Amino acid sequence: MPREETEVVVVGAGQAGVAMSEHLGACGIPHIVLERHRIAERWRSERWDSLVANGPAWHDRFPGMEFSDVAPGAFASKEEVADYFVAYAEKIGAPVRCGVEVTSVRRHAGRPGFRVETSQGAIDARFVVAATGPFQRPLIPPIVPDGAIDVQIHSSGYRNPEQLPEGAVLVVGAGSSGVQIADELRRSGRRVLLSVGPHDRPPREYRGRDFCWWLGVLRLWDAETPPQGAEHVTIAVSGARGGHTVDFRALAADGIELVGLTASYDDGVLRFAPDLAANIALGDANYTALLRAADEYVERNGLDLPEEPRAHVLGPDPQCVTEPRLELDLADAGITSIVWATGFASDYSWLEVDAFHETGRPDQRRGVSREPGVYFLGLPWQSRRGSSFIWGVWHDARYVADHIATQRGYLAHQAAEGDGARTPAST
Repeated sequence: MPREETEVVVVGAGQAGVAMSEHLGACGIPHIVLERHRIAERWRSERWDSLVANGPAWHDRFPGMEFSDVAPGAFASKEEVADYFVAYAEKIGAPVRCGVEVTSVRRHAGRPGFRVETSQGAIDARFVVAATGPFQRPLIPPIVPDGAIDVQIHSSGYRNPEQLPEGAVLVVGAGSSGVQIADELRRSGRRVLLSVGPHDRPPREYRGRDFCWWLGVLRLWDAETPPQGAEHVTIAVSGARGGHTVDFRALAADGIELVGLTASYDDGVLRFAPDLAANIALGDANYTALLRAADEYVERNGLDLPEEPRAHVLGPDPQCVTEPRLELDLADAGITSIVWATGFASDYSWLEVDAFHETGRPDQRRGVSREPGVYFLGLPWQSRRGSSFIWGVWHDARYVADHIATQRGYLAHQAAEGDGARTPAST
């Protein structure tokens, strides 16, 4: 069988892989995008049924195409987001091969490029882009042992309240997934406890503008590094039910009991850290800081945007915050399910190259790894705060494509000069 060759292999056909294909195509660089499932598969099969995008359709998209059936200010459903990327791939003619799993990538010995082993044979490529994103392996902390409770499930496996057995539910995690799942479960009639850790809590909308707009004009999307100690802080924001500000006081008023960070388990009893009030206060500080920055921007630029003084009023802390529960007997509380909205870990076991820190994290700068010819795309904070968002990954892909194009130019010049063996002219 003849060996297949291409210039670039892109691994993954989610938002990162589709964006990468667009920019490679614009540069005239031959490439193949390999996807083990379907385009944007995680949006379809690793999200709960009622999920919508957390940003409005005018913002959470690529520059080259709008959503066809979603109003600019509305929030696309998960299926609409997946369909958008399928349509976008068709629009740009992306060379995507679905149902092809990459099993290993190794550098060639004694010559440039890489051997990409797949479920459908080997491909030789000069460059490889890992566009699998940050959501690869669900993380469940080893706190509650298997069998100690009827159901323990990661948020990526949660679909709807009917999926869980009857009884109360503990949701662990205060980011967008955790708060939305807890709210859905409570609205279905369940007793719900929500374990709240450190988080950012922006307003959904302020003075007639979505928070995505405010982060844009305030240049907060362009922040290159997270604040000290906030590298893994989640964002509590929601596009559910038309979009609304996540308010933990309102969740408590609706019957959700808030508890601190889930810390340990022993003989049927969960224990929580005494940090609930501090975590709520830090989220409030993030919220009010954005309001103040927005007000200053309005005044500085003379904008005619309606004032919203009530947004600054937080209200008293509920009793579950002022007198937090520090332990919970799961059986006595009727807890039959735990939903762990605790994030993901990366899995680059297939990428057998020298491109990682000792911790296993990619060693890269703006997607360019320390291993020449290997690139990453879709990582949180890859170049800025917005890197792992739909629009942000598109801009990062352009930088990576430009870097590949530049390297191709150097390699072409090297080949033309006989691999650098040219004899200097006599003097």
